[in-house]
Amino acid sequence: MNGTSTLSFEDKYNIVSSKDTKYEGVFITAVKTTGIFCRPSCRARRPKPENVIFYDTVKAALQNGFRPCKICKPMEQEATTPDYIKDIINELQKEPYKRITDENLRQRNIEPHTIRRWFKQHYNVTFHSFQRMLRINDAFTNIKKGTSITYAAFESGYESLSGFNESYRSVFGDSASKIKNENIINIVRFSTPLGAMFACATEKGICLLEFTDEKRLESLLKDLQKRLDTVMLPGKNKHLTQVQDELKEYFEGKRTEFTIVLDMQGTDFRKLVWQELMTIPFGSTKTYKEQAIALNNGKAIRAVASANGANKINIIIPCHRVIGSNGSLTGYGGGLHRKKWLLDFEKRTVETCSKVILK
Repeated sequence: MNGTSTLSFEDKYNIVSSKDTKYEGVFITAVKTTGIFCRPSCRARRPKPENVIFYDTVKAALQNGFRPCKICKPMEQEATTPDYIKDIINELQKEPYKRITDENLRQRNIEPHTIRRWFKQHYNVTFHSFQRMLRINDAFTNIKKGTSITYAAFESGYESLSGFNESYRSVFGDSASKIKNENIINIVRFSTPLGAMFACATEKGICLLEFTDEKRLESLLKDLQKRLDTVMLPGKNKHLTQVQDELKEYFEGKRTEFTIVLDMQGTDFRKLVWQELMTIPFGSTKTYKEQAIALNNGKAIRAVASANGANKINIIIPCHRVIGSNGSLTGYGGGLHRKKWLLDFEKRTVETCSKVILK
């Protein structure tokens, strides 16, 4: 091996087998079958290679839906992690649905800004983002076992089905036991060059496409289930298969228009705004004012901006193509860094295609 920057999958897998501690911090081992991630030196039994994914950072593992291992505790850095942070991480691993607020921290004589700074410095996520990802990842892992909600409840450490249902409801908005045979919302998590995403679909089409670290994700999931009066479970859905295929082609620069069927959930006005968004060509932008004028209501700039912000189907409904009147990027639920990346990517793709045509 010629240095950590050139470690192959095989190199990393052999390191996991040897439990060599000198590679701490170099990569993270995630296990598909258990949904957990570990240090390279974790003493747990080595998983089969086909069940392993390696990530460069803890943040990447969290964003892709994995939870920290309770054996090797990869969120803790022995030399630098204060005891009070170790205690909080352990507490949240035991009770991932628990919400520790700023007020709770002050009651423990912990300054909220101190713990925020520590998580940001060491893992590039905020403390509240860490909590949110733990809740969502744990809930998603549990509902994968939807064939037996009772088993999932007790396997998760709950003493009663009602306790698990209450915790599930805190993330997804309804009881995991309330499963109907029709109009289920199916959910899948998958990776993209910009980070992991959740996609949700009914039998009619895609109703949500969001990055897993979106701050509003929990409220968006609850809103969907409330509007459709159903629950959310992983499962086969032709729209989820198609959306992953089309997004892969998009990121490869092979697709500039989407054909996936959408099941938009919102008011009539918002649906009109979202439909107008989909008329903005790949590689182009509009201002909020231009968007309002296109809707024959030039004074509705604020209402249009609000509807854009309420968009639940990222990229396909391209709210990233709307900018401020002065050319500024303005807001974007997925983060301004992603908005800039998407706009730059689309511009480069159009320029590349133009050069090919000219030749």
